[in-house]
Amino acid sequence: MTRSLDALVTHVATVLMGADAASARALSEGVLGDVVGHFGVDASFLRRNEHDIRATRLVAEWPPRSADEASDPLRLVYFAGADPVFAAMEDFTEPTFIRPGPETSEYQRHIRVSRRVAVTSVAAVPLRSGDVTTGSLGFVKFGDRSWDELEVNALQAIASLFAQLHGRIEAEERLRHIADHDELTGLYNRRALFRELDRRLSADHGDCIPILFLDLDRFKSINDYLGHAVGDEFLRGFADRLREQAMAGDLVARLGGDEFVILPARPMTTSGAYAEATRIRRAVREYVSVGGEQVIRTVSMGVALAAPGAATTTSLMRRADTAARTAKQAGGDSVTVLSAEMSAEADFRSDVEMHLPAAIAHDELLLHYQPEADLRTGRILAVEALVRWQHPARGLLPPGEFVGVAESMNLAGALGDWVLRRACRDFSSWRTAGAPEDVVLRVNVSPAQLVSTRIVGTVEAALTEYGLPGSALCLEITEHVVVRDLDAIRGTLRALQALGVYLAIDDFGTGASVLSHLKHLPVDVLKIDQGFVRNLGRNAADLAIVRAIISLAAGFGHEIVAEGVETSIAATMLLELGCHRAQGFLLYPPVPADAMAALLVDADGGERYGDDVELPLDRFRA
Repeated sequence: MTRSLDALVTHVATVLMGADAASARALSEGVLGDVVGHFGVDASFLRRNEHDIRATRLVAEWPPRSADEASDPLRLVYFAGADPVFAAMEDFTEPTFIRPGPETSEYQRHIRVSRRVAVTSVAAVPLRSGDVTTGSLGFVKFGDRSWDELEVNALQAIASLFAQLHGRIEAEERLRHIADHDELTGLYNRRALFRELDRRLSADHGDCIPILFLDLDRFKSINDYLGHAVGDEFLRGFADRLREQAMAGDLVARLGGDEFVILPARPMTTSGAYAEATRIRRAVREYVSVGGEQVIRTVSMGVALAAPGAATTTSLMRRADTAARTAKQAGGDSVTVLSAEMSAEADFRSDVEMHLPAAIAHDELLLHYQPEADLRTGRILAVEALVRWQHPARGLLPPGEFVGVAESMNLAGALGDWVLRRACRDFSSWRTAGAPEDVVLRVNVSPAQLVSTRIVGTVEAALTEYGLPGSALCLEITEHVVVRDLDAIRGTLRALQALGVYLAIDDFGTGASVLSHLKHLPVDVLKIDQGFVRNLGRNAADLAIVRAIISLAAGFGHEIVAEGVETSIAATMLLELGCHRAQGFLLYPPVPADAMAALLVDADGGERYGDDVELPLDRFRA
């Protein structure tokens, strides 16, 4: 008998050792069946105590009953008010035996199902973990059954093995919960969201999958003013409100910071997803008490949809993020559905963000140069360096398509330094080849470069390396930078002028507030914004502005250059107004470095006129 019981315990240990959360129920039922057969009893049950709700839950049983889980009275039994058998299971520490008697317990009544017997015996053994009763293992005999000491010892050993299995599963579940949930809010995290999106996007059905992306408006001010502890409290409360508003089966996740995502369980149309986002946006906008303050924050929401196979998880999330950022940029507290145009723009931006750093680091950019000419003679007076990117898939990209991205990625400084060094290198080689020494190189400087005093050393190093005097270089800054960061850059501008470098304000006329600072600015050149020049002769207001800028420049003793000269009438009017330095497609388009070199060392001194200039040449040569 002892050898047989030892073999039974060893068998149970072997089976349960290979169990995990997914297979535990099936293997447990198999083990219970083996034990029932060995001891000659009629049924067995395995239950887990849930002390947080003071209840015992059925985990496995043998033989399995056909009762519906939702209506099964034995599936979950609360200890409060339970019959003595269940009540004892909450914290009992020793095996308990119920022999036939006049009173029949609730468990005995339900376990008999259709068999009618006069007497029923129950044996219950606690599952223990330390000092806590974590569950119970029970056996039922339809009739009287006594248990000897060796059998009880075997039951306790088997109960211990089940307790170890439950402890291991609970540990796995805790680790899985930690891995899939946000520590602060308890919502699902990015990992769990992306896994579910991967699953749904790879499905074989054609239903559209919606993503609702939420970004709290002005959340940073809560952290700044009330502290991060209060900010965390607000986020936890906001997460609770999202849970309340989500429908059954929806996955609610926190990506990090103040960004959240709802992945609805049901497919939606575009209009349906927009309506759902609007409902949630309105519902979560309410005052909450945190840190002794009544705080409210609205949300900007982005909606994106994709059919399985039509997008990747990353691209769908990026599109939803783009839509949310669009809503935020429009003032917040709104919902934006991603359009095809916005989607293409987001894809392009992501492409640029991915490849631009390597393009800068590996010297994959190039410069074109646009001359500035004398309208009277056509002679080249200066050349402006304009960066281009020969993208491997998208072709030649102008600066407007990637410089803004560089600024948002804090790459503007690195990009600007590259342009400066490459332009100085090219310009030095042209001078060596015979380019006129009074021609000036113009290079645009980014705001990121200007607010750092490092630019002075960078410029000085580039001039020294390529043997250029300071007077050969003119740095162009936009008027908006001057207005915004005047106090920060005034010292830098003076230090640059001390190197002999010229300074120009580009796009002049687009930020009127610079006028109040103009007398204090250490600049040499004003470049009239092309928006005022392009329509000269057709727009009286532009004419008045251009005339005022030219007069202003003369009053301060600054050189004046007109940008965007594309028509003969514009050139004529500029000459009549006293502006003879100009830049534009009428005179020269931007050209590659080798073409620019040829223009500068041309035997005729670089004189050229646009083919469509209709005025007599002597008007320009006067």
